Amino acid sequence: MNVTLDTAAPADAARLANLLELYIHDLSAVFPGIELSDDGRYGYTRLPLYWSEPDRRFPFLIRCEGKLAGFALATRGSAASDDPDVFDVAEFFVVRRYRRSGVARHAAFLLWDRLPGRWFVRVSEANADAVPFWTRVIAEYARAGVVESTRPGKPKPWRVFAFVSR
Repeated sequence: MNVTLDTAAPADAARLANLLELYIHDLSAVFPGIELSDDGRYGYTRLPLYWSEPDRRFPFLIRCEGKLAGFALATRGSAASDDPDVFDVAEFFVVRRYRRSGVARHAAFLLWDRLPGRWFVRVSEANADAVPFWTRVIAEYARAGVVESTRPGKPKPWRVFAFVSR
């Protein structure tokens, strides 16, 4: 399976915005406060920042066999750390067609390899599908070098994984 992680350019903004709608729709089942706006979209107001703050924000498209399969948005700096240089998986999404196929695992490994350094991954305990995925994938990638903690959150606490990319 050929999975790639391609840097998203400003010309990809509409494509990413469309994928973000699917992602946020999925999250609306986890976070009850997520609502559609009057135009029928969820929106993602931080998307333009991924091109105006290129030293802090890193947008990627995930492809499988050349077909669009999802996206990863990473940031330098994390809500879970006082270190401004730590990397954070801000948003990560793989469309249903490619879930449980290894695409997300492969894309996560590519992301961490692309941006070497200290990483944080935050997952709400309310996101029952995401917690086991990230627990397994991070343990496989970082091996024994994972520090796991919990932070308060709504509707449930957040699990935070900290590790250093290879």
